[in-house]
Amino acid sequence: MKKSIIFLFALLLAFNINAQLDRSTPPKPGPAPKVNIGQAKSFELKNGLKVFVVENHKVAKVSYTLSLDLDPIVEGQKAGYSSIAGDLMRTGTTNRSKAEIDEAVDFIGATLNTSSNGIQASALTKHADELLDLMTDVLYNPSFPNEELEKTQKQMLTGLKSQKDDPKAISSNIKSILRYGKDHPYGEILTEESVKAISVDDLKNYYQTYFRPNVAYLVIVGDITLKQAKKQAKKYFAQWEAKDVPSFTYENPKGFDSPKVVVANKDGSTQSTISLSYNIDLKPGHPDAIKARVMNQVLGGGSFSARLFQNLREDKGFTYGAYSSLSSDELVGSFSAGANVRTSVTDSAFTEIIYEMKRMRDELVSEEDLQLVKNSLTGSFSRALEDPATVARFALSIEKYNLPEDYYETYLEKLNAVTPADVKAMAEKYITPENSLILAVGDVPNMKASLSKFAKDGKVDIYDFYGNIVKAMPLPADLTAEKVVAKYIDAIGGSEAVNAVNDYVMEGSMSVQGMPLNMKIFSRRPNHQCVETYMQGNLISKQVFNGKAGKVISPMGEQNIEGEMLENMKTESMLFPETKFAELGYKLELLGADNVDGQDVVKIKIVSPSGKEQTVFFNRSTGLKVKEVSTSPQGTMASTFTEYAEVNGVKFPKKMNQKVGPQSFDITFETIKVNEGIDANIFDI
Repeated sequence: MKKSIIFLFALLLAFNINAQLDRSTPPKPGPAPKVNIGQAKSFELKNGLKVFVVENHKVAKVSYTLSLDLDPIVEGQKAGYSSIAGDLMRTGTTNRSKAEIDEAVDFIGATLNTSSNGIQASALTKHADELLDLMTDVLYNPSFPNEELEKTQKQMLTGLKSQKDDPKAISSNIKSILRYGKDHPYGEILTEESVKAISVDDLKNYYQTYFRPNVAYLVIVGDITLKQAKKQAKKYFAQWEAKDVPSFTYENPKGFDSPKVVVANKDGSTQSTISLSYNIDLKPGHPDAIKARVMNQVLGGGSFSARLFQNLREDKGFTYGAYSSLSSDELVGSFSAGANVRTSVTDSAFTEIIYEMKRMRDELVSEEDLQLVKNSLTGSFSRALEDPATVARFALSIEKYNLPEDYYETYLEKLNAVTPADVKAMAEKYITPENSLILAVGDVPNMKASLSKFAKDGKVDIYDFYGNIVKAMPLPADLTAEKVVAKYIDAIGGSEAVNAVNDYVMEGSMSVQGMPLNMKIFSRRPNHQCVETYMQGNLISKQVFNGKAGKVISPMGEQNIEGEMLENMKTESMLFPETKFAELGYKLELLGADNVDGQDVVKIKIVSPSGKEQTVFFNRSTGLKVKEVSTSPQGTMASTFTEYAEVNGVKFPKKMNQKVGPQSFDITFETIKVNEGIDANIFDI
């Protein structure tokens, strides 16, 4: 009975409270919470190394982060050498090989990473001395093995090939060059030439010039006392020799007086990667920094409630997500807004982005929306404080950027004080779509004309992966796609020689994720084909088509080729189908001139009888096929062809690169045999 009375009393009390609450008015936010940030203790060695220590004894672990405070460097014709120098510091010293370093790090369960700006290492406290011995060996005695440089260069060159078909990479390169200029450190991009030009001497010179204690900070965080940290710092880092380090200054890059509209081509793309960006003058710790960040969060800072996301995704359905970023920087800050959208709505998406940017300047944000952003940023800041390394990072920022001592302790107070009028003022100052670079990467023919309305003079320029303007020579008025194909047939040997080929075998090699593979391609008239792939002499996959049926054999089992793929194979397996395009019912369309890897090319669209579309590029001078691009449900596949060699009067490409999504494969055909006969059993299903 007593429990029932208590329950009834609680129920009546609840009803009474609900009756008095006005739920139509959201509760007013309370005052900003007080932030008690642990103090980082600091000291300096005689060689100029500044050390920051943050004690945290909850876990028996300690980390050491050595960071260099350097001005950005213009690397010129060897762009990329500083990055490689940083990466290769860990690949060998005069005392240890890379394998020995790896083994020693793994043995104590540690981490040890290097970069162009420093070294990061961590381990259990009991292994601190072993870790510091490894860390300082890497710091003092890097050997920069030539074989590691060659391996890194090869990886970077492979990466560059993949990036040429990556819309984000294309966009990034163009933005860097057009916004900063090629003579600014932020405007440099990697090229095949710059990567190949880098030598071991370049790496050693970078290390010897810039890895100096007088421009370095050592941050120690974890289960350690100040006394222990001082002892370790003196033991392991006092011998590090100080030396003057070059400093650099750069002119501020010139902005745009009016919108500059640029497009870049991504063949076979069904969507556009769009961005609207420009440089801003906003240094770290500037009084505007917090208010400007709040403003950007309202516009497109990453949450589902941000205006760009709500407009372009929720309202218009143009994209899966639309975002903006606003960044401070010691040299040049930046603003960018963008999304990936369907090609057909490229211009509409830009219209909505510009609309939302202008709305930030013209209208006050509501108190409710502003509070949501403040709550989100408060939560992010508070969660970051749970990591002891955050305290060290704050202390380092205060030192590097000459911030007030209480900058982070009062961060939430400053955040909470931001008003709708502040947000509007920040938008008026930093949101300037009329001075922006408007860039779209995708199917240029289907989006270029619609973007001219955003340029004051109606001009839309085409740029390539390297940030160079594309000025394709005009095509002859009487040129047709059929004439382009006819020139290709003549270029590889002529109809008579091509039609005399009854069979051919191509044997090549490639590497996939570091694994060497071998490939054999067997082709026989009229449309028999077999492709076999081997690893260490063992067959790992086979795709065969006998003119009527096809099959794929792999470690996963056997699978019959059916449907659309089977229909495609009936024509794709033909020897030189170009000689019979008209007879087979192919449809050809001349798309125009273009540029592929510095070659002037003619681009045509080829539609097979089964409806499969390909964009094919032919060198304007030689007539040879340079590239093919096709799109399927699995993604875009691009193939490039180089180093044609004549065999029995017909030219075949000895080298081919294939890109399927993010994967890139270089295939070199060492053996090409023509009309030597093929065992019919190879095509058995």
